Amino acid sequence: MFKVKNLTVKNFMSVGNSTQAVNFNRKDLTLVLGQNLDLGGDDTGARNGTGKTTIINALSYALYGEALTKIRKDNLINKTNGKNMLVTIEFENNGLDYKIERGRKPNTVAFYIGGKEQEITDESQGDSRETQAEIERMLNMSHDMFKHIVALNTYTEPFLSLRANDQRTIIEQLLGITLLSEKADVLKEQNKQIKSDITEEEYRIKAVQNANERIKEQIEATRRRQTMWQNKKQEELNKLSTAVSNLDGIDIEAELAAHDALDLHSQTSKAISEVNRWKISGEQECTRLEKHITSLTSEVAKLEKHECYACGQEIHDEKHLEVLEKKKATLEETEQQLNESEEKVQVQVDQLEELGDPGPIPNVFYDSKEDAINHKNTIENLTNQLETKLAESDPYEEQITEMETQAVQEVDYDKINSLTNIKEHQDFLLKLLTNKDSFIRKRIIDQNLSYLNARLIQYLDRIGLPHTVQFNNDLTVSIEELGRELDFDNLSRGERNRLILSMSWAFRDVWESLYQQINLMFIDEVIDSGMDASGVENSLAILKKMAREGNRSVWLVSHKDELAGRVNNVLTVVKENGFTNYSNDVEIG
Repeated sequence: MFKVKNLTVKNFMSVGNSTQAVNFNRKDLTLVLGQNLDLGGDDTGARNGTGKTTIINALSYALYGEALTKIRKDNLINKTNGKNMLVTIEFENNGLDYKIERGRKPNTVAFYIGGKEQEITDESQGDSRETQAEIERMLNMSHDMFKHIVALNTYTEPFLSLRANDQRTIIEQLLGITLLSEKADVLKEQNKQIKSDITEEEYRIKAVQNANERIKEQIEATRRRQTMWQNKKQEELNKLSTAVSNLDGIDIEAELAAHDALDLHSQTSKAISEVNRWKISGEQECTRLEKHITSLTSEVAKLEKHECYACGQEIHDEKHLEVLEKKKATLEETEQQLNESEEKVQVQVDQLEELGDPGPIPNVFYDSKEDAINHKNTIENLTNQLETKLAESDPYEEQITEMETQAVQEVDYDKINSLTNIKEHQDFLLKLLTNKDSFIRKRIIDQNLSYLNARLIQYLDRIGLPHTVQFNNDLTVSIEELGRELDFDNLSRGERNRLILSMSWAFRDVWESLYQQINLMFIDEVIDSGMDASGVENSLAILKKMAREGNRSVWLVSHKDELAGRVNNVLTVVKENGFTNYSNDVEIG
């Protein structure tokens, strides 16, 4: 149960520096009457402006940080003193004691639970959004709902005079549909976080996959380099093995002898080539000399016949003998040269016969005799190279193994699958909570709307309004009288007040059935205007029964002095010297 215990005010509206208090911890109907001593006390009109409505404005300000009526916060401060305004409310909720203090000039706000003050991080304008949100969550009641079911005031626009959207908002709060919306809002935030977690997980998985792809590419590139290295190693091994095998099959003594024979063959071939060159040159010289001798012999013969060897004419001059002698001398000299050349050629022929045929070129393995002499060292070096090459370890295998076993990460889809399942479940719940056609909303509306209409019918009957008023499934309201459909403004002032009271009480019953009972109810001047005697009488009977059977503290603010004899408790609000005082027995600490 939400139980308001007391309220204290100081420098609030007409209340001055002397702290005033109201005790709500009672179970009866209290009539609140005013007495304005500044206007003559009991004279006509002396009941107005005393500060009766100040009580519910202070109550509203204490709980919600704003007055019930449309008064700016700074205008709530007593104009005479102009500072040190403080309102305190103490209440109990679910077995815990609470206290709220709000003040202005200076701006203050304090929230106590079980006597312990709660930390407030934002005290701007004497208020705290976080603290206020916590208070309203605890109350489960918006300020608009508070004005319709706890503190009903003539200045509050009647429910049926509100715009359709505003009516719908209050009805949805009343029927618990707003709870669905609130739960949907919480679920949306959770869903938003889940989506963010899914996106983050997708990025993580994608990053792992991309990293794995890059590592796999590196592994493939390393494998290609490994294959090239292995092929090259095998090629070098084959080459070295072949070289060692070939060298092992060589008879080195025969190889050395072959190199000696090759040297001799080379020298002999060179000598034969040189002798042949000179022989050919000598034979060519002999041939030339033979041709020259033949020519000279022919010329000598012609000269001996007194013929010119050049033109063939006969010659008989003294030059003839001289030319003939010269030709003979030349012929003799040439024949001598021919004999010498032929002797030289013969010498060369003899040399060739002496040199003989060098035979075929000996077949050798090494290019030089020096290499053949170093045969053993070569075999040893090649063997060492072969062993070294065989002992070479694969430089890539360890890299590949490490990348495959450590660098490549396993892609784990468990988390994203779990998050996706949660998201799908949340999406389904969101549809149930937000879709206007969902069976949950329809069930809540049908169930609570039936209860609301039943309570409304009961209160209308008890207060004496013959009209049929009903909330429809689309949350609109229909008013009928004898089969005629009416608007709210078709009703008289008294009929409207009967309907306003009945609807407020029906709202309260539905709200308390969904949440919790609240011990306090204010009816501020609603029964004063337009209500006939039966309406007032019926209203009083209902309020007394509520106080008696519902363990409620019911407060009726009125100008009707005649009601004082109908109640057991009266709070007189006295206005004197411009300040309001509450005439009660509450001790102010």
